[in-house]
Amino acid sequence: MERIYLDHAATTPMDPRVVEAMNPIMTNVFGNPSSVHAFGRKARQYLDGARRTMAKSIQADEKEIVFTSGGTEADNLAMIGTAFANRDKGNHIITTVQEHHAALHTAEYLEQQGFDVTYLSVDETGSVNVDELKEALTEETILVSVMYVNNETGVIQPIESIGHVLKDHQAYFHTDAVQAFGLMDIDVKKAGIDLLTASSHKINGPKGIAFLYGASHIKMNALQFGGEQERKRRPGTENVAGVVGFQAAVELAMELKAEKKQMYENFKEQFMKRLSHNGVTYDVNGVLDHTVASIVNISFPGTNVESLLTNFDLEGIAASSGSACTAGSVEPSHVLAAMYGENDERTTNSIRFSFGSFNTEENVMEAANRVAKIVKRLTE
Repeated sequence: MERIYLDHAATTPMDPRVVEAMNPIMTNVFGNPSSVHAFGRKARQYLDGARRTMAKSIQADEKEIVFTSGGTEADNLAMIGTAFANRDKGNHIITTVQEHHAALHTAEYLEQQGFDVTYLSVDETGSVNVDELKEALTEETILVSVMYVNNETGVIQPIESIGHVLKDHQAYFHTDAVQAFGLMDIDVKKAGIDLLTASSHKINGPKGIAFLYGASHIKMNALQFGGEQERKRRPGTENVAGVVGFQAAVELAMELKAEKKQMYENFKEQFMKRLSHNGVTYDVNGVLDHTVASIVNISFPGTNVESLLTNFDLEGIAASSGSACTAGSVEPSHVLAAMYGENDERTTNSIRFSFGSFNTEENVMEAANRVAKIVKRLTE
């Protein structure tokens, strides 16, 4: 039985070309980029080259790119680092109820540190209301953090509109762009973004490496204590091999962006058509026209997440849910609860399917057939 991977929003397989780019670095380039001798300078050249690639991918300056160990660290640095560095200007932070836990739990931590945090709601389409943001803004607001694309529903948020609202306000604008980066055109200057998080393993690069874009005017404290790497924003010897792998993944993503977007949109459309053809009753969470190409979140009435995911896995289908599954209990998705209400059945019967490089039209259709068979068996 062929195992079919429909969980690319969780992580992606490394592209062989990324592995190929990393191999010579891991075997031949071992110098510390902070060392002044030839070995260190060679490593520094690779680091600087990658930094230029990252900057170009979002229309930023290379001096504004900080390498981190992952998207979680980048979100933490963006939110905690700027909050404490700018506390003299105010004590208010705005985020949303549907953020990834890397941002949501960081906001909760900042509340524990005495910051006043406002959590914006989302409507049934999964989108933030810009007018609600306007009403929440005060003279004390120092940071607004809104994700670019929701990791569970794939819904694209009104980032440029938010950037426009904040244009003449002191608050910094951070966006977790982990699910958008590589599939959407991002121009941080045009969109008014001050801080942006992007992660390597979501775009067929290695795990354990990400970057935080921080505009040159940003005042931000480091979270760790040590050396002066990454312009004193993130101490520690850089992961050169990981950075080079990330660079290769970014170059491929930028080159193939339009092609992949069209391909994943087709996968998504064909997947849902096949479900319908097989007589499956389902609802899409969010508005399809406002979602990223690679993600669809589907509610299957009369089912529950735990039995769905277990049966999918037994049939060789890898998918996921925002629900935290434990033995005998399911914690409803906080994202879907924000959209539909905590007691809505969609919070516990919805599955995220996310498409990517491990997919072909043939295995997507086969996956839909298997999913349909399981759903019908569980509901009849």
